Amino acid sequence: MTTKIISGILLIATVYIGFNHGSRVFQKPTEQYLEMMSALGITNSIRITIGVISILSASLILFPKTFFIGNTVRAVLLIVMMALALKAGNFKFALIEIPFIMMPLILIFLGHPLKNISF
Repeated sequence: MTTKIISGILLIATVYIGFNHGSRVFQKPTEQYLEMMSALGITNSIRITIGVISILSASLILFPKTFFIGNTVRAVLLIVMMALALKAGNFKFALIEIPFIMMPLILIFLGHPLKNISF
């Protein structure tokens, strides 16, 4: 029961973060944000693609049948961002991403909180 509660809380947090970060691509970016993306080697079209993938992976996490693939895509996306940050020499950005990469991995371990409930 406790693992279902923890999994549920992590699921909600992960989905919120995924939608929040993904939806930023549809807003006017700040100059500081564009500078950071440029330093990472991310063009505007890649930035939009990453945002859409973030939203799609967050959507997949919601459903038990696509839970694993959604978390896997999210983890890979975060690893790519960390790798780009390390390549650019931005160690602070890479270190900040560590807790966020742990969330989908812990969720995969715990499983979907509603996986044994049939609708």
